[in-house]
Amino acid sequence: MTPNSPIVIIVGTNRPNSMSGQIAEYYQNLLEQMDVSSVILDLVQLPHDFTVSALYHNAGKNEAFNSLKELLEKAEKFVFIVPEYNGSYPGVLKAFIDGLPYPNSFSNKKAALVGISSNKQGAALALSHLNDVFSYLGMDTLSLRVKLAEIKSYFDKGIISNTLYKELLEIQAQKMINF
Repeated sequence: MTPNSPIVIIVGTNRPNSMSGQIAEYYQNLLEQMDVSSVILDLVQLPHDFTVSALYHNAGKNEAFNSLKELLEKAEKFVFIVPEYNGSYPGVLKAFIDGLPYPNSFSNKKAALVGISSNKQGAALALSHLNDVFSYLGMDTLSLRVKLAEIKSYFDKGIISNTLYKELLEIQAQKMINF
C-alpha cells in the first residue's frame, strides 16, 4: 500500500452510462472539494470476457484486467457505489472481486459503501451482502452506509435534490478521509 494514495471509487456495475457512474462522479467531486485525490474505477472498463480470460487458470494473463488489479493493489481506501440488482449487488462486482488475489487484495484496507436503488430500500440488502464478503476478506468497512433510495427522483444532471442524501454523503466522505 502506498501512503496517501488516491481513494478508489468503484462503480459496482458494468452497465454503460449507469446511475452508479454518475453518483461516483458526484462523490469524486465531493472528495475534490475536500482536497482529497481519487480515481474512479468503473466496471464498464472490465474486459468483456474477463471471467474466462482473467480468472482461475488464466489469472495474470489478461493485461487489461491486470491493470485494474494493480490500481487496487496500490490503494488503501475504497468507496463502492453499489446498485441493487435482484435484492443484492451485481454479479459482475462479485466476479471482479473473485478474480482478485485472495486474501491480500482487500485485507487490512478500508471501504465506504453507498447503495443506490429505484425502490425505497436504497440497496440495504445489497450493502449487507457486500459487507459480509468484505468482512470475510479482512477489509474494514465504515459503519455509515449511505442508502440512496428512489435515486431517480432525487438525482438529475449531477445534482442531488434530497438534502439528507447530500448531507449523508458529505459526512461519509469526511469520515472516509479520517478512517
